[in-house]
Amino acid sequence: MRRRAAEYRRPVRRRYSQWIWVLLGMFLIAGLVLFVFHHNQHEDRVEQLMTERKSRADLVNHEGLNFTKEILSPSSFSRQLSEQMTLAKAYVIIAKEHNNLYLAWELSKRIRSCQLLLSKAAMRGEPITAEEAEPVISSLSYLIFKAQGSHYDIATTIMTMKSHIQALEERANAATVQSTVFGQLVAEALPKSLHCLKLKLTVDWLSKLPLQALAEENMNSPRVVDNNLYHFCIFSDNVLATSVVVNSTISNADHSKQLVFHIVTNGVSFGAMQAWFLTNDFRGATVEVQNIEEFSWLNVSYAPVVKQLLDKDSRAFYFGGYYEDVSVEPKLRNSKYLFLLNHLRFYIPEIYPQLEKIVFLDDDVVVQKDLTQLFSLDLHGNVNGAVETCLESFHRYYKYLNFSNPIISSKFDPQACGWAFGMNVFDLIAWRKANITARYHFWQEQNADRTLWKLGTLPPALLAFYGLTEPLDRRWHVLGLGYDMNIDDRLIESAAVIHFNGNMKPWLRLGIGRYKPLWKRYINESHPYYADCVTS
Repeated sequence: MRRRAAEYRRPVRRRYSQWIWVLLGMFLIAGLVLFVFHHNQHEDRVEQLMTERKSRADLVNHEGLNFTKEILSPSSFSRQLSEQMTLAKAYVIIAKEHNNLYLAWELSKRIRSCQLLLSKAAMRGEPITAEEAEPVISSLSYLIFKAQGSHYDIATTIMTMKSHIQALEERANAATVQSTVFGQLVAEALPKSLHCLKLKLTVDWLSKLPLQALAEENMNSPRVVDNNLYHFCIFSDNVLATSVVVNSTISNADHSKQLVFHIVTNGVSFGAMQAWFLTNDFRGATVEVQNIEEFSWLNVSYAPVVKQLLDKDSRAFYFGGYYEDVSVEPKLRNSKYLFLLNHLRFYIPEIYPQLEKIVFLDDDVVVQKDLTQLFSLDLHGNVNGAVETCLESFHRYYKYLNFSNPIISSKFDPQACGWAFGMNVFDLIAWRKANITARYHFWQEQNADRTLWKLGTLPPALLAFYGLTEPLDRRWHVLGLGYDMNIDDRLIESAAVIHFNGNMKPWLRLGIGRYKPLWKRYINESHPYYADCVTS
């Protein structure tokens, strides 16, 4: 056959063009890169999961080991080490007593090794292994055997440890007494800041004659004897504490202008108390301040407590050193129990002969509700309205009084419910009719030798007001803020009056910090003397 001419031939078709090869190469490179990236990411994720599992397993292992149970387990090395360490400590004491200081040093060294090993085991959360325990146990066993070979037998060990235990008990008891005494001294002492405040106010009182004229005018005011007003009495020598009581009562009253406060203080604090209450604003309430030293009727022939105050034995008991008789608890010798201001509560009808009803407030209380409702309460012919405290068994009569004495056991029920001083409403008409003050005098004379009760004004009050006390709702008066750190917040919020009874007063540094704001918010911090003395 004849071939076609060249111009008529079909052109040759190329299989792959150049750009296809380039594209394929790029795809291959991209795939390789993606493969490497995903592979590495997968390995990292696996490694991370393994690490998390390991750490979680370690955490479970750590939490799973109860080291206390480990030490108590009879088959554990921790138990063996602990027992050997205890025995070694005993031999350290005995070795020192026999002047074998080298043995004592060796034992102490091994004891420290035991302590270190136990500490490491507790930290890592794993039991002690045999490889760790055997060297320490064997070396400590050798030293204990060496100590026993030095005639430190069990009998000697027991006698020595017994003497040391007795010595430690005596030291612990002495430290407890010392701590109580120091706490009592702090509670009795007046802080320097309050002393400064009292001095500055006293200087004002003595140097500013208009203040004295104003005080005379207040004493002669008809409001102080008006039975249509609401009367409150406070007996204290603490200016700042008394101010908080008055401020809190006024701040929570619906009609503050209808309130009258009767304050009685001693001669030392009289000027300061007058200056404070005359130079501060109390929203129209009347404040009367009296000096107990001007009560001429309160003398030896009338008041047994005055006779006890002058008695040599009583003064030695209350005002003597705390260490003279360690058998007497320090708090029983607190001199405040013999202060006349504390016993004035039994002479309220004599101090205010024209009043018919009055509310008594301690200087360590804070008022949170309107107290004028107390004056409308029906006391059902009783003299004293008070909150009972016998929810706890230790607040019954037998805890306050000596029922082994027939004069007590024949007249009173030992299971009778105690009640609280600090916020009390008194019907003074019923008081005079029942002659409560004479009852109080009788029991004070019976207790001249302190055999019927030991301390305070509450025991004679329980006797004098026996059968004449009307129980009030518990929310009127909540106690314990001066010693109990765990009072329910809801109970505090619902209380009309909170009482800082106890040694931890809110104006002291040892006061309970949780409750201090409840007291401090009623302080007049704008007074210049407060800024000078208290905050500086």
